Amino acid sequence: MWRHVNGIYMKALGKSISFLSLLILLMHISPFPSFAADTVDITDIRYWSFPEYTRVVINLTDQVEFSKNRLANPDRLYFNLRNSRINTEMKKNISVSNEMLKSVRTSQFDSSTVRVVLDLEKITDYKVVILEDPARIVIDIYGQTTFSAKKRIVIDAGHGGHDPGAVGPNNLYEKDVVLDIALKLRDILSTNQNYEIFLTRDRDIFIPLEKRTAIANSKNADLFVSIHANASTKRAARGIETYMLNWTNDEEAMKVAARENAISLKKMRQMNRKEMDILDIIKSDLSRENKRDESIKLAHYIQENLVTDLNKNYNHIADLGVKQALFYVLFGAKMPSVLVEVSFISNPLEEKLLSQEDYRGDLARSISAGITKYMSKTPEGQTVADFRKDLAP
Repeated sequence: MWRHVNGIYMKALGKSISFLSLLILLMHISPFPSFAADTVDITDIRYWSFPEYTRVVINLTDQVEFSKNRLANPDRLYFNLRNSRINTEMKKNISVSNEMLKSVRTSQFDSSTVRVVLDLEKITDYKVVILEDPARIVIDIYGQTTFSAKKRIVIDAGHGGHDPGAVGPNNLYEKDVVLDIALKLRDILSTNQNYEIFLTRDRDIFIPLEKRTAIANSKNADLFVSIHANASTKRAARGIETYMLNWTNDEEAMKVAARENAISLKKMRQMNRKEMDILDIIKSDLSRENKRDESIKLAHYIQENLVTDLNKNYNHIADLGVKQALFYVLFGAKMPSVLVEVSFISNPLEEKLLSQEDYRGDLARSISAGITKYMSKTPEGQTVADFRKDLAP
């Protein structure tokens, strides 16, 4: 069965992402050209509408060079996608009709340019994210935020539906393990009347990575915790590790991120070697949004509780520590966010543990204890969402 696990693992590494796409996301700057060789098709436009937040996704057949601008009277945001054309089957006019966004219109502006127009209502901010595999432009529109007296926590169970995640030697699926842990974690945290708990999925369904982040943003969450089971081509690899979003030169961390993101490890290595000079800019941006420091604190509380608690009842739980890497599921999250790799499903002994109800329950209780410790350090009466409000322009 390991060949099956390895096959999934290697397949997931067979894709790539450009560094500029990651930088555009982290720095909130205008996109640079990717110079696609052939005409790019605009295949579809999707959106997810929430009371205080809307995410629009433009699906493409390849990366595309584009410009953007915002105009007044009426208020609208438009994107000119160069060397592109509209797929004849796509819907060209989409009515959204919420408090932030009236509609999304697409037209062939000239023979080589597609214009996508977002007709705005009342917004406080917007951001643009570039993603690949498949290629897409993600536009986040923010409305007026109502802050909750309770602390909101969004729990993300990785993978799901047609995406099983990693598969263990005895055919245990990551998607099933992490869903069960997430459900247990929700039930534990819900006993605290000061919390509101949300799940990105509560059953075996597939949710795109960009939608998971959109759910967290739409809930105006104070924390976002994504739960995964680790995997490695090294059968003996074992242990628990917790990640935050940031650049890394750690080879093993890059392997984990590459597997979860389904991007090329080779490409990530190349980016790491060539682009180290802009690390300070990325770190400065993360710090400005108050996410980096708070995410570090959250990651340490969760990691320490997992290792300490589990070692009371189980032998040799390896502490792999708190690490950082570029995980798609954490991109664009407006709140402190972490990704927890609870054990190696590719390790026969840890797969056996993950198959046990008691172990999954202990994992949920330990993660809950870490979250509660972190929340207890937040000043009384002030949520993490309030920190974001203080930082707003």
